[in-house]
Amino acid sequence: MSAKRRADGPAVKTRPKQPVSARQRVLKVLKWLLIAGLVGALFLVAAFAYLYKTTDIPDPNKDFQTQTSFVYYADGKTSLGQYATQNRESISLKEMPQTIQDAVVAAENRSFWTDKGIDPKGILRAAFSNASGGATQGASTITQQYVKILYLSQERSYTRKLKEAILSLKMQRSQSKSQILEGYLNTIYFGRGAYGIQAASRAYFNTDAKNLTLSQSAVLASVLNNPTHFDPANGKASKQDLKERYDYVLDGMASAGNITADQATKAEKRLPKFPKIQAQSQYGGQKGHMLSLVKTELHALGFSDEDIDGGGLRVTTTFTPKAMDAAEQGVLEGKPDGFGDKELHIAVASVEPGTGALRGFYGGQDYLQSQINWSVAGGMVGSTFKPITLATALDNGYSLKDTFDGNSPYEFPDGLTVRNEGTGSDGQGNDYGSAVDATYALEQSINTAYVDMSNSIPDGPDKIAAMANAMGIPPTKATKKYPGIPSTSRDLDSDALITLGKARISAINMANAYATIANGGKRANVHVIDKVTRNGETLYDYKQSTTDAMSEDIAADTSYALQQVVQQGTGKAALALGRPAAGKTGTATNSKDEVSSAWFVGYTPQLATAVMYVRGDGDNQLDGWLPSYFGADYPAQTWTDVMKRDMEGLPVEEFPPPANVDGTAPDSGHDPYTPPPSPTRTAQPSRSPSQTPSETPSETPTETPSDTPSQSPTPTCTVLGGCDSPTPSDSSSPSSSPTSPQPSNPPASHGNHVSGTAAREPFWYAW
Repeated sequence: MSAKRRADGPAVKTRPKQPVSARQRVLKVLKWLLIAGLVGALFLVAAFAYLYKTTDIPDPNKDFQTQTSFVYYADGKTSLGQYATQNRESISLKEMPQTIQDAVVAAENRSFWTDKGIDPKGILRAAFSNASGGATQGASTITQQYVKILYLSQERSYTRKLKEAILSLKMQRSQSKSQILEGYLNTIYFGRGAYGIQAASRAYFNTDAKNLTLSQSAVLASVLNNPTHFDPANGKASKQDLKERYDYVLDGMASAGNITADQATKAEKRLPKFPKIQAQSQYGGQKGHMLSLVKTELHALGFSDEDIDGGGLRVTTTFTPKAMDAAEQGVLEGKPDGFGDKELHIAVASVEPGTGALRGFYGGQDYLQSQINWSVAGGMVGSTFKPITLATALDNGYSLKDTFDGNSPYEFPDGLTVRNEGTGSDGQGNDYGSAVDATYALEQSINTAYVDMSNSIPDGPDKIAAMANAMGIPPTKATKKYPGIPSTSRDLDSDALITLGKARISAINMANAYATIANGGKRANVHVIDKVTRNGETLYDYKQSTTDAMSEDIAADTSYALQQVVQQGTGKAALALGRPAAGKTGTATNSKDEVSSAWFVGYTPQLATAVMYVRGDGDNQLDGWLPSYFGADYPAQTWTDVMKRDMEGLPVEEFPPPANVDGTAPDSGHDPYTPPPSPTRTAQPSRSPSQTPSETPSETPTETPSDTPSQSPTPTCTVLGGCDSPTPSDSSSPSSSPTSPQPSNPPASHGNHVSGTAAREPFWYAW
């Protein structure tokens, strides 16, 4: 053993150093961690105490106006309207029934009467969730929620949460629990634009708060958790989820002794009745339809109802006062006298080529009378779908000069028969000859020629459906290319009759499809929102882009054929516009052989507009009811009246000349293709197996309306589309006013949906 001598004495023996065990090292680390934790805790306590002392309670947010969302026209300055007027009517706690007080405490903060205004466990739980990347959690008591609304912003940050906790503690010392609950119930958002219990009582149950029953109180307390999700007006799923939350609230009230178990059980049997609430007056006329469209698109962009109705958004739309007024005034001027909006529904949609901006529309009668927007609900489009078939044919090697069978009827090998308009010499529809070119067939809307065309294209129906999607008409069902897209389109199926327009499509999407042609074959996504900001920060900015639907040459040739429809075909009414125009008429029939919709869709280089006439629920009879049911008459006249106003002050622009893809230009005037004065029957040429339809529809459509519109037409057509008049006639007023039953809702698939790939990215809109 080593030894060392001391300076003043004998050598002293020393022990060797003992190795430190793992346990000792852990204890040492824990000791220092404990010391550091205590120091940190003391520091945090000191910092919190300092912040508590130096943080003053600010002035309340003045009338919460910073939370109101405003909507503007395309200039970003002219006000269109607003969401959540926030005209609160504060009432005292004494005027609030005990049931609503107890229900809200049971729903939102069961320790309200005993806590200090904050929930430390909830704050820690939220902090861990937020730190680990989970959804941002609030962990807010009633006091904290009240503080956030009254003094702070909707910002989600740790700084705001810390300030919220401090102000909650201060409020707890300066106000009684009853005062806090009263203030909370007068300011919290209940959905439906209602802030405070008085507004909520009227919005949901059309009564004052003092009259609320137990079950009504439990409902209002339930929706506070998520006003959008739990609003029973939002569908069956929302109502089911509301019922679960409703039961939770009632159980909480029973557990707290506020009500008996028997009262809870009785109330849980069913939700209370929800009366129909009249829309706010600010939604009168077309403004309600406008704000509803904007709200639909905001939802699709990821904004919640709370953001929209109370988040202080500033929304710049694509609408212009000029285009909106043109649509409404054009409808009023162009429709037949004596036919009101209650049964006759007229839709207009105007889309700007190249941008996809919906500049104007007419959705139907006053929004306060009916919330159905017919520019969204749509109807069977008839022969307005034929240009899509033409574009598909040109894209597959055909030309405007190629000829097709214009005789009637056209028979498929399985016996399926398609007829032209009119009766013909043998009652089977008008004959136009066995070889009519594509342009003349579009001019006169010859059904058999276009069915022959679609049948001649290899896999024609599938390609036509794909072309429709590419041009701006969403698919009926989600596909790999367009996943998860709900659509107002119905029956856009790739069967042998797709070319005849049996699909139900919105006027907005039809206008956008034609805008694609006007834009040289490049589709822009139709939309109604250009920009969304809040407190100067841009939350969404529409990114302009286009997608190639067809080549520029094919668009030029398709456009050329549509110009001929206006110049010498069924669309001559549009000549009154006085500038170059292209368009197509359309008339469709329902399953009862009744004409149910009439259309005209057309464009200038600057604007594409679709006009639709339907009746009742969108599937009711027009023939024999309107003075004329042809798209060449009232719809074409309405289109002209709308576009005259839209084009006022704009320069006259020419269309590009035809490119004559895979062929030469048709002779001017199409003299070689003029049908004989007296239609004659011509044998139908045989077809190769490759020309048979890819699918066999179950129905057997025919098409045989009268040649010329009359005051009381009696068509016998059963085809879903294409009953156009070859020579438009003047319309006259009906001899008597129509009956006007209450409007009914269109089929569910006609609803207003808007969807896309990801929130706040460019969307593929389905109107």
